[in-house]
Amino acid sequence: MNNFVTDAINLKSYNLSESDKIIVMYSKDKGLIKGVAKGVKKPKSKLGARMDLLVANKLMLYKGRTLDRICQADVLNTFNKTRRDMDKIFYSMYISEVVSNFGVEDDPCSKEVYEILYKALEKISDSETKEEMLIAVIKFQLKMMQISGFGIEFETCLGCGCHIDDKNMYFSSHMGGVVCEKCNENLHLKTMMHYKIRDFLNAMVQLDFGCKSEYDEKATEKVCLVCFELLKGYIAEHSSRKFNTTGLLQEV
Repeated sequence: MNNFVTDAINLKSYNLSESDKIIVMYSKDKGLIKGVAKGVKKPKSKLGARMDLLVANKLMLYKGRTLDRICQADVLNTFNKTRRDMDKIFYSMYISEVVSNFGVEDDPCSKEVYEILYKALEKISDSETKEEMLIAVIKFQLKMMQISGFGIEFETCLGCGCHIDDKNMYFSSHMGGVVCEKCNENLHLKTMMHYKIRDFLNAMVQLDFGCKSEYDEKATEKVCLVCFELLKGYIAEHSSRKFNTTGLLQEV
């Protein structure tokens, strides 16, 4: 059988001809996939808005020699509330770009990545406050890095191996975690991390998108933005490709 069915979220699109597009998607079963949406730019196309960015579909694709062809698409979620809010659009674009940069074809972790992307997009769409939206993005950043093999060490000093308790520490994007003040006398890291920020991030990586903790209730927009920027820098350092959305996020 040359046809296959999978759930997938649209990440990018490219023009192929006057009426066709190539859609880059992250799928639940096969990781990153590309499919030709024939005639999608025509007014009466059956695919139409289903091929817009940040739409989740159940797809039927025909396996081609070089590119698969999208035969059918049934909408699972358009994350409609996102499309009325520029903040939500930009943060959704950012997390989809993280998946695009770290995702691979035939990804053995495709189900996990698809699920955290779907849940994060859904949570961003439904968020009523900036804090809610940022917490969803932070959870996604932490979980995506963990799945990709770049999980961050928040409790043990990467210099001496000692457990860091309630005290200030330093964060190293290059090393992938925290360093105690003693070890930093030799390393000269600039990014200081308060233990409360560390505790907040440690809680976020363990909590699902539907869970709320005391940290969710106490987190201010300022704290969330500090954490987001810290993780954004960490992710950028470990990505083999540059991010296009990070400049836009500076204006959000």
